Amino acid sequence: MSRTSPADGIRFAFGTLTALPVRVTRWDRGAARSGMQCAPLAGLVVGLCAAGVGGVLTFLGAGPLLAAVATAAVPAALTRGLHLDGLADTADGLGSARPADDALRIMKQSDIGPFGVITLLFVLLAQVAVLFQLYEASWARGAFAAVVSATAARLALTLAARDGVPPARPEGLGAAVAGVVPRARAAGVAAVVVAAAAAVGLLFGAAGAVRGAAAVVLALGAGELLLRHCVRRFGGVTGDVFGGLAETAATGSLVVLALG
Repeated sequence: MSRTSPADGIRFAFGTLTALPVRVTRWDRGAARSGMQCAPLAGLVVGLCAAGVGGVLTFLGAGPLLAAVATAAVPAALTRGLHLDGLADTADGLGSARPADDALRIMKQSDIGPFGVITLLFVLLAQVAVLFQLYEASWARGAFAAVVSATAARLALTLAARDGVPPARPEGLGAAVAGVVPRARAAGVAAVVVAAAAAVGLLFGAAGAVRGAAAVVLALGAGELLLRHCVRRFGGVTGDVFGGLAETAATGSLVVLALG
C-alpha cells in the first residue's frame, strides 16, 4: 500500500466532513487516520465561512438575530445537514429504549421521530441564542464563537476516532474511521486546538483566552460523555453518532462562550 500523503488526509477530511467540492482520492485506513487528524482544519474553514456570512450581513446593516441565524445555518449548509440529521437519529436511537440492534435499525430509518425533533429544536435554539448574544456585543465575538464552535465540533470527531472506540456496524462511515487515530496523536491535536483557541481569545483579554480554551475543553467533555453513552448503548459508533457528537460539541462550546 502506498504511503498516505498529507493531501490525502486533507481530501478525506473535507470530502467526508463537509459538502465542499473536494474529491476523496483514497478510502483506506491510512487516509482515514490522516483525515480524522485533519478534521479540525475542516471545522476551521466551516467556521470562517460562517463568520464571514455573519460579518457581511452585519456590514450590510442586518441585526444580530439575522446574523446569528445565518451563522448557525452555514455549517448546516456546508455539511448538507448531515450532522444535524445524525444528531436527530442518535436522539431517536437513544430515546427508543430498545435493544442495540433495534435502536440501530431505528437510526437508519429516513424519518425523524419525536426525540430527534425535540433535540434538533433545542440545539438550534441554543446555538442561535448564544450567537445572538455575542453578535449583539460585537461582530468579533460572534465570529470568534462561530470559528471555535465549528473547530471544536470536528475536534470531537478526531477524539471519537481514537483507537479503542469500536464501530457499531461493519459498514458505513463509523466503521471506516472508528479506531484509526492513535490516542497520543488525538491528544496532540486536541492540545493544539485548545492552545489556538486561547491564543485567539487573547484578542478579548486574558478572560477571553481562558474562555476560548475552556470552550474547547468543555465541548470535548460533553462530546466524550455522549460518546461513552453511545458506545455502551449501541456497542460502538456510527456515522450518525459522529454527527451527534459534532453538534453536541459545537453547542457546548457556544454555551461556555456565552457565560461570564
